[in-house]
This record gives sequence, structure tokens and C-alpha cells, in this order.
Amino acid sequence: MKKIITFVKPILITVIVGGISGAIISRFIDYETLKQPPLSPPSILFPIVWTILYILMGVSYGILKNDGKIDKEINMIYATQLLTNVTWPIIFFVFKWRFLAIIWILVLLGLIIYMAMKFYRKNKRAGLLQIPYILWTIFATYLTIGVYVLNN
Repeated sequence: MKKIITFVKPILITVIVGGISGAIISRFIDYETLKQPPLSPPSILFPIVWTILYILMGVSYGILKNDGKIDKEINMIYATQLLTNVTWPIIFFVFKWRFLAIIWILVLLGLIIYMAMKFYRKNKRAGLLQIPYILWTIFATYLTIGVYVLNN
């Protein structure tokens, strides 16, 4: 039972934090009205992908917790990237600060890569589980830049 809680708790926390951000931005989302760059997915895909990524983040953290490899640095980078992650849509959709959103997502990408490397050094599986998050954030960076360029 304790092992299950080791995984469920970080998954729930991460999904809930992401859900709070989603609830905050829900009435401000203007995705469908923006000019989109090529390869832009339908808006329904975003909550699905982010939920999967939040689960993977929580599982990855749970692996480290289960291995007894959580320390101050891991907690700090995990919390920092998560806070940066959930702040991005507020910057992009609520405030509509599209240029700042580009800078913000680039910072986020750097934090995710740093976190993945730290996780990988402690447990290869925990680090590798961050690859989809990195790839999606690279794609989201492309979309953010594309929306900025096409709508300014």
C-alpha cells in the first residue's frame, strides 16, 4: 500500500496543479480564433496530452521517491518546472502576452531538460519518462512562436 501511495500522491498533485491552471484559463482560451502554424493540432488534444504528461511526471517522481533518491535539488527543480509549466497558459491565454510566453516556454524547456538529466542520473527510467514532456514542449514552443508570428 505504501508503494502505491508513493506513486499516486505525486501523480495526483501534478494532475491537480495542472487542472487548476486549466480551470483558470478555461474561459480565456482563444486558440480556435488564432491563426495557427502548420501542424497545429485540434484544441481537444491539449488536455489529453497534458494529462498524460502530468501522469508521466508524477510516475517519474514516484520512481525516485520509491528508490529513496529524492533530495532538496530534485524537489526544487520538480516544483520549479511545474510552477513554470502551469504559469505558461496563464501568460499565453489570460494575459495574452504572447512574446513573454515564448520566453517563458524556452525557460520551461531548459528546466525540463535539466530535470530530466537530474532524474536520469538517479534512475534511468525516471529520466527517460521525461522524453515525451521534452518533445511536446519543443512542439509547444514551435506553436507558441508560430501563433505569435502569425497574429502580430
